[in-house]
Amino acid sequence: MKTLLLVGIGAGDPDYITYQAIKALRRSDVIFLMDKGAAKHKLNALRREICARFLDGHAPRFAEGLQPERERDAADYRASVDELNRDKQAVFEQLIDEQMADGETAAFMVWGDPSLYDSSIRIIEAIAARRSDFVYDVIPGITSLQALTARHRIPLNSIGRAVEITTGRLLAEGWPQGVDSVAVMLDAKDTYRRFVGQGLYIYWGAYVGTADEILIAGPLDEVAENIAITRAEARERNGWIMDSYLLRKEGIEQG
Repeated sequence: MKTLLLVGIGAGDPDYITYQAIKALRRSDVIFLMDKGAAKHKLNALRREICARFLDGHAPRFAEGLQPERERDAADYRASVDELNRDKQAVFEQLIDEQMADGETAAFMVWGDPSLYDSSIRIIEAIAARRSDFVYDVIPGITSLQALTARHRIPLNSIGRAVEITTGRLLAEGWPQGVDSVAVMLDAKDTYRRFVGQGLYIYWGAYVGTADEILIAGPLDEVAENIAITRAEARERNGWIMDSYLLRKEGIEQG
């Protein structure tokens, strides 16, 4: 029997990793890394840094799989995601079959937390549904939204009120009903700009927890264009961007 561990490693700062995650990595025989191309080499470099810093002499071997790419601006978004996950599943299975011996433990080092806008759990569940040669466990990590609110020194929700976590694509359909605070991930099109003039405050961050971290906060009407310009420049400079933000109605008491 093989054992797979989906290990949340936090949102950028190696110090975000939990002791539970460290213990999981220390019991692993192999660490699986997904190669996302030269532009994102810093992500796997950070994963290797975490292992070098925290594994206390334990030296698992590393095995890399090629990260499939999703078709951007596809007419059918859900179909493009399903196709991406099928491609990822094939890569995951190849790693399990070719890089693990019976009785070994392997870890996928998942950015942030495996439960929040990450496909790893669903992919492993799909594999486990049709084969019985491995078991798996999930180790939580600090999410990018937790890191974002900590760096801005704010709570995620206002007092006694709900907060919605969504994507830029869904936010483009309109402000969610019944909430004063909206946390947004995976926004490639600066969707917050659609809400200028609606009395909102924004807390934005890119590469949070890393040496490239950028933070901007203020009334949306005043900082929206600065965020858009800063974001475009950062993406051009680094070849990729990882950002998130919290929109909150002004005048709402935080808590």
